[in-house]
Amino acid sequence: MSNTQESIPGRLSDDALVDLTQRKTLAYFWDFAHPVSGMARERSNPVAGYDCLQTVCSGGTGFGVMALIAGAERGFLPRAAVLERIATVVAFLSGAETYHGVFPHFLHGETGATIPFSAMDDGGDLVETAYLMVGLLCARQYFSGAAAGEAGLREAIDRLWRAVQWDWHTRGRDLLYWHWSPRHGWAMDLTITGWNECLITYVLAAASPTHAIAPTVYHKGWTASPTFRNGASFHGIALPLGPPFGGPLFFAHYSFLGLDPRNLRDRYADYWEQCRAHTLINRAHCIANPNRFAGYGAFCPQNDRGVIAPTAALSSMPYAPREVMALVRHLYEAFGDELWGRYGFVDAFNASKNWHASGNLAIDQGPIVVMIENYRSGLLWELFMSAAEVRAGLHRLGFDSPALQRAGAARG
Repeated sequence: MSNTQESIPGRLSDDALVDLTQRKTLAYFWDFAHPVSGMARERSNPVAGYDCLQTVCSGGTGFGVMALIAGAERGFLPRAAVLERIATVVAFLSGAETYHGVFPHFLHGETGATIPFSAMDDGGDLVETAYLMVGLLCARQYFSGAAAGEAGLREAIDRLWRAVQWDWHTRGRDLLYWHWSPRHGWAMDLTITGWNECLITYVLAAASPTHAIAPTVYHKGWTASPTFRNGASFHGIALPLGPPFGGPLFFAHYSFLGLDPRNLRDRYADYWEQCRAHTLINRAHCIANPNRFAGYGAFCPQNDRGVIAPTAALSSMPYAPREVMALVRHLYEAFGDELWGRYGFVDAFNASKNWHASGNLAIDQGPIVVMIENYRSGLLWELFMSAAEVRAGLHRLGFDSPALQRAGAARG
């Protein structure tokens, strides 16, 4: 890769560079959103089996809604226009295909019909629905005004939120199942057990005002995996939970776009400690660079094939701000427009093979904007944790944190 900077402005301050990164990444959800539904397209480049212009994603849209809120709050986007866009999304979702209130992974952006994710995954996806609901609940909390447009949006979001039958996905057992299909039933038989990106699914299932799970479902189901607890050290860093080296870094992102990990604890872990340790272990592995790949220095995937996904590091800014800021500057200044495109940084690259991805993904773009914003202002964390149902659900599961204590004091 060349070090050209021909299409990149001169050296920017940290704040200006972070602003630019958020703005450019946000364009994926603003400029590239589906023109009918307003939802996030799953990807920006064609791939076999999917029409990238018509395939929209439920979880990625939840991430995108949070990104739009960050854009409105920063003044990157007009607040009224963001309200209108999210209202379009919610109206579309209100008529889209669901299964016991649960949305599929992919939908057709014009009709709302299910697009199968795989042969048997043609029904409800509880995890993707959880990501969607986090975004919608943040929007409900953000647009809190008395005007008819904001009040109407809150009411419509409440209907979607209250319709999700989280308890249906227990099958009467003490754990949650990921998928259900009207054609295949529970044939996929994929249980949601940790440690991974799915913690938020149990939190929302316990928080539901209409279809809540019992706390035993969390304590017996989520923690049932042999890789839930860790306790070992990697590169001299102790890791409380999860597989060796922590697994993919999105474990530290997806559940924590809205759920505030700062001093969040239950009987199993301190989740700030967990996410920060995971981030630093990943960084230490890349510095060690045991396979001697070109371009390494601060972050890389655990599945180490020389491919670096910028979302992994950029979305980790709350956990290691100095280190991530250094990486943002390095990618921007050293690689130039080779890694900088219409929607910000490329989705992935391999410097050893002079390759970079030709498109972007909603589930990678969203966490960049949201987690950078959470580092800068805590906005999405504050919004999500302000929802009374969320606080009640966390208390039911035995969580505690300063955010929950502040909320309790405010109610008192």
